[in-house]
Amino acid sequence: MRESQKAIGVFDSGVGGLTVVRALMERLPNENIVYFGDTARVPYGTKSRNTIEQFSEQIVRFLLEQNIKSLVIACNTIAAVAEHRVRRLTGAMPVFDVINAGADAAVAATSTGKIGVIATTTTVNSNAYARAIEARRADCHVFSQACPLLVPLIEEGWLDNEVTRLTVREYLSSFTSKHIDTLVLGCTHYPLIKPLLSDEICGVTLVDSAITTAEAVANKLKNLDLLNEIQDIPDYRFFVSDIPLRFRAIGESFLNRSLDQLEIVSLG
Repeated sequence: MRESQKAIGVFDSGVGGLTVVRALMERLPNENIVYFGDTARVPYGTKSRNTIEQFSEQIVRFLLEQNIKSLVIACNTIAAVAEHRVRRLTGAMPVFDVINAGADAAVAATSTGKIGVIATTTTVNSNAYARAIEARRADCHVFSQACPLLVPLIEEGWLDNEVTRLTVREYLSSFTSKHIDTLVLGCTHYPLIKPLLSDEICGVTLVDSAITTAEAVANKLKNLDLLNEIQDIPDYRFFVSDIPLRFRAIGESFLNRSLDQLEIVSLG
């Protein structure tokens, strides 16, 4: 197999990384994709740095065995605390992460420089988004809010539920006096409730880093002459560490395709 025909590896703690997969499918329709969602151990956002690094290493080693040519960290929590460890494992392989892509998009979107970030507790505590955004534009003011309840609600499939709506409303209330004009969805699960978020914070631009990440992948692979130019039916493989009752339904609804190649893999 030619290097360009190898798959793009994508991983996340659960179903949220499928937002990045969808963006990759749309931007790079010829590319083969291998996805791993650690659904047995989600959420990552409340776990320690050491645990997240350990889990990430297990997933990366598994994906490297799947004959991939590049890797996408489709989990903000992992990108915030374990990116360097992932890059050490992958050597010269191109590695992409949603935090840098999200920071680029946020700086491009804001006009006032007042940017909100909603994310898991671990991502917020890492201050990764604030550092990334302020490194790109020093006069930006970043306000972060941890939302630990959202991932479990989304994993449960409560995407348009009154409990989820009230939870979102409570979290977003922290931005009321900040006058932000841009809100970064700092967890790849959150785009699954984007319509609900839009309803609750009108007039604010929502930044979903999935599209920006897919664009970064496309540009880098083109520069490295690694784009798959063969126009054939792409191979999409999905691996999870458990299959919750709602995972297939949520995944198929969000990707608008059946998850035919869905397998359980036990890691660790």
